[in-house]
Amino acid sequence: MNRLGQSTSPYLRQHADNPVHWVQWSEQALAEAAERDVPILLSIGYAACHWCHVMAHESFEDEAIAEQMNAGFVCIKVDREERPDLDAIYMNATVAMTGQGGWPMTCFLTPAGEPFYCGTYFPPEPRNGQPGFPQLLDAISDTWRERRAEVTRVCEQVTEHLCRAGAGLPDGAAPTAPELADAVAALCADEDRSGGFGRAPKFPPSATVEALLRHHERTGDPAAYAVALRCAEAMARGGIYDQLGGGFARYAVDADWVVPHFEKMLYDNALLLRFYAHLGRRTGSPLALRVAGETADFLLRDLRVDGGAFASSLDADTDIDGHGVEGATYVWTPAQLAEVLGESDGAWAAEVFAVTEAGTFEHGTSTLQLHGEPDPVRLADVRRRLFDARSRRPQPGRDDKVVTVWNALAITALAEAGRVGDAAACAHYLLDTHWDGDRLYRSSLGGLVGAADGMAEDYAALVTGLLALAQHTGDPAWSQSATVILDAAIDRFADPSSVGNWYDAPSDGQPLLTRPRDPADGATPSGASLIAEALTYAEVQLGERYAALAAATRARAGELIRRLPRGAGHHLAVAEQARAGLAVAVADGAGAAALLAEARRLAPGGAVVVAGERDSQPLLEGRGPVDGKAAAYVCHGQVCALPVTDGQALAALLRR
Repeated sequence: MNRLGQSTSPYLRQHADNPVHWVQWSEQALAEAAERDVPILLSIGYAACHWCHVMAHESFEDEAIAEQMNAGFVCIKVDREERPDLDAIYMNATVAMTGQGGWPMTCFLTPAGEPFYCGTYFPPEPRNGQPGFPQLLDAISDTWRERRAEVTRVCEQVTEHLCRAGAGLPDGAAPTAPELADAVAALCADEDRSGGFGRAPKFPPSATVEALLRHHERTGDPAAYAVALRCAEAMARGGIYDQLGGGFARYAVDADWVVPHFEKMLYDNALLLRFYAHLGRRTGSPLALRVAGETADFLLRDLRVDGGAFASSLDADTDIDGHGVEGATYVWTPAQLAEVLGESDGAWAAEVFAVTEAGTFEHGTSTLQLHGEPDPVRLADVRRRLFDARSRRPQPGRDDKVVTVWNALAITALAEAGRVGDAAACAHYLLDTHWDGDRLYRSSLGGLVGAADGMAEDYAALVTGLLALAQHTGDPAWSQSATVILDAAIDRFADPSSVGNWYDAPSDGQPLLTRPRDPADGATPSGASLIAEALTYAEVQLGERYAALAAATRARAGELIRRLPRGAGHHLAVAEQARAGLAVAVADGAGAAALLAEARRLAPGGAVVVAGERDSQPLLEGRGPVDGKAAAYVCHGQVCALPVTDGQALAALLRR
């Protein structure tokens, strides 16, 4: 009997009608496998995953294959977005066994949860050197029955590897200013000719370009600025960016940002919104400011759910006559442009958006890119008309699951982009629904919170989001909530034997094969780097009691930054923030609003900017207006300059 229908995960609910007797991960499921003396078949994926849908249609909806699965295995289905702890453990095992990973992830485990065979997608019949899924199931069952000692040996080797991989970061020192410059130089040397880093598939390097921009602001390094700017321009003009509706796809399948994998993730768009808003403030670039505004609009229009929070993703596929077709909502032919716009505007749009007769995608269709510097008035009109026409097409599905960490990233980004009310609405939802006063939960659906624990990344990102709201509203309630949640995070995730090291899963959570921790960034910043960021803001906004732990956490990341800057983008951004140590406190008085606006416009990324009455928060203790005028106090670490009362003097201080 399939038991996924009551799940709070839309991905699991997609499989509720499979003939497979799926169950969720639980101690009861493991106990059932032990009682039946059969292996566990663990399938991990997520709602917007194209190949997850393919394997589901080919194998999990097939009655004969499902019967084979039910007879020989306890079948467990996991949403990786809801259970990143399980995903991390078994992804590490999959990579260790096969040299690569991906989703859907297919793992065979003992009833104790120990992996002995792992892979990703398997076709229903042998193909391209891969076994067919039914043949694999037979082989696994035979091995389990006839060669149990071999299973035990593999489990011991893999479990030992997983334990070694989760040892944490070595003791060390925070990177010096020259070491930060070396890390940035290594990143600049690794730039791809098409903007960004690496070849296909190409993912938006959100944290890395934010770190480069912060380094430029601190040092004036023109190379770091140029790399960040080229990447920003290439992505904003490429097919990875939705040229009509705003927002970014998850990655490009090519090196030139032309053809996206069309799923749109909340986390990518939150991180990129933050970067483009920062770039727009720094440069005044019309392109950066437009992309930031449109990305915020995309979040609010297409991902917001009832209550003010945000859904996880839009699917890569669009349902066309019962079949999922990737990109069908988004791609165009020259004839389709002319049909909507007329011959003249259609021809102009084909040139501007690089839509060709041959096509840049599939079957003669093209993704939309932005070429040249077209007339902005005509461009806006054409984009509006095409978007209206596209809105009448079938639309991709949406995963309405609300994930704490991704919503928290959106809170920070929206606040820093000036959408403070929308950020506050999202924060209220998380505090009211995901936080019970002691414990933070990972996700909810339709206002119903799931049972999965929040991870370190959830707690840390929410603290940073709440402190961003504290900066932008001056409301002490945000700081009070941030303090309670940060203290809970320290209790649950800090490694008591190694100050500055952090686990990703809570100390009082569900028992696992190993307790995962990975300090390197992936598609999102690592839990450790998000903790470092939360503590770095906290020591300025909440008080010095967090300073020692913040310094120890940043020091642990030093070796990672020195050796692997591509995998430490968010750590590098936090290190630049700490090295700059910049804060601006605006004391209430005549002209406060204008002075505060100038402080926010001029302050570099990662700087703390607060306003209020004398003694209303730590940065304003003993600091007040000057002769009745609002006064700005610019501080580097513990040293503050004399107050200034006009924007020109403030700009001069910040430049120094």
